[in-house]
Amino acid sequence: MRTQPLRILIATLVALSILGGFATAEVESTTDSLETVKKNLTDKQAVLVDARTIEEWDEGHLKDAILVPLVRLEKDPSAEDLAKVLPKGKSIYIYCRRGRRALLAGEILAKYGYEVRPLKPGYKELLDAGFPKAEK
Repeated sequence: MRTQPLRILIATLVALSILGGFATAEVESTTDSLETVKKNLTDKQAVLVDARTIEEWDEGHLKDAILVPLVRLEKDPSAEDLAKVLPKGKSIYIYCRRGRRALLAGEILAKYGYEVRPLKPGYKELLDAGFPKAEK
């Protein structure tokens, strides 16, 4: 019977989606105001992650940010490696140049159980909003 391979395919796709094989975390830019972001960072309730490349980081980054490039996250790091640089139990605000990489990085980190809050404003917009630039 020809319907048997189709049933197997459907069952496999359903199982993969249940197990997370095709699951994507629904992550959107945070609705937190930039003042709330600043307060949460100051109060140590959150950390700031830069998802840009090392070259962009070297050209300038925000004070107290942690560099976790999207390209590194796309290589499927171990949970242990991430835990060495990102604390669990705190909000993770992610920024990049324009916001797209922050969303993609957020989707990946959410799969590891992090509470992610990607920022829509990019690096230059955050500087303009009063976020301090790191010293060289």
